[in-house]
Amino acid sequence: MRGLVDKFLIDKNRFDGTVMVTGAGGCIGAWVVAILHASGVKVVAMDMSEDRRRAALIMGEEAAAQLAWVACDVTDFAALKAQAEAHHATAIIHLAGLQVPFCAANPALGARVNVEGTINILQTARELGIKRTVYASSIAALALPPGGPYKETLYGAYKLANEHSAFVYWSDWQVPSIGLRPNVVYGLGRDQGMSSKNTTAIHAAVAGREYTVPYSGDYSWLYAGEAAAAFIACASFEPEGAPVFDLNGRCEKLEDGMAIVREMAPEANIRCEGAEFPFPADLDESDLRAFVPDYPAISLREGVMDTYQGFAALKAEGRLPELPE
Repeated sequence: MRGLVDKFLIDKNRFDGTVMVTGAGGCIGAWVVAILHASGVKVVAMDMSEDRRRAALIMGEEAAAQLAWVACDVTDFAALKAQAEAHHATAIIHLAGLQVPFCAANPALGARVNVEGTINILQTARELGIKRTVYASSIAALALPPGGPYKETLYGAYKLANEHSAFVYWSDWQVPSIGLRPNVVYGLGRDQGMSSKNTTAIHAAVAGREYTVPYSGDYSWLYAGEAAAAFIACASFEPEGAPVFDLNGRCEKLEDGMAIVREMAPEANIRCEGAEFPFPADLDESDLRAFVPDYPAISLREGVMDTYQGFAALKAEGRLPELPE
């Protein structure tokens, strides 16, 4: 599976120590650790558990088993700081968090993981003098304050709180950071969350299953490898301030993505129908690309084809996961 990350490799000399990646068991986290590992950058993967299955989908089971991996809860500040010290972290990519449905199901836990966890990351950077910290916000933050055109969620409220907290950490204690608001991410490893259905459709086509995406129209197609590359680029230098940027990918029709899949699998019984997705699809990421070192931009066709071929390779190896519910 090495070929999936080859186009995203980075010069290891852009890092002067270990990169600590929280949420390494998630989709973007798995891509980040796979890219860093393949690039020869020292990385410590951190998540609530030792579950490396998403990383194994992208980098192969043998390479995933070689990762330095720590089970650690980001709400435990003492443990988090101790791990950063023990591994001599000089950069942090903070991706740990609970998504929209999980925050709605357990709001207090969502606040602890998403808000307290991010505070603990910023405080760790402050106390250890780490100058390269990038964290995941979300386009869901753009729905607040209330009354705009997009759906308000607890998840978005927590992410907005993190953006403001990062600003205070810079203004009061000169702790620099970069926040990224990824739009809809797709690709291998994207198997949960309300915006994962386009990936599930591609997965279904490979598995020979019928599937309907419950949205239609304009959609943000942000390939997981591109999203991971953006986070890595942000962690590869010391910024000033605490800027936050939109990370959009390509604004394309859901129907167009499904058409590309059907070109590859004419027998695939996949479709999309329903209202447009209740978040913006065409955010401007030019400010981000002007601020950070260059990273690849992946077209809709390239990303959909890579995703289809990735699932097909897993099927050939007998490792195709069960279709998400």
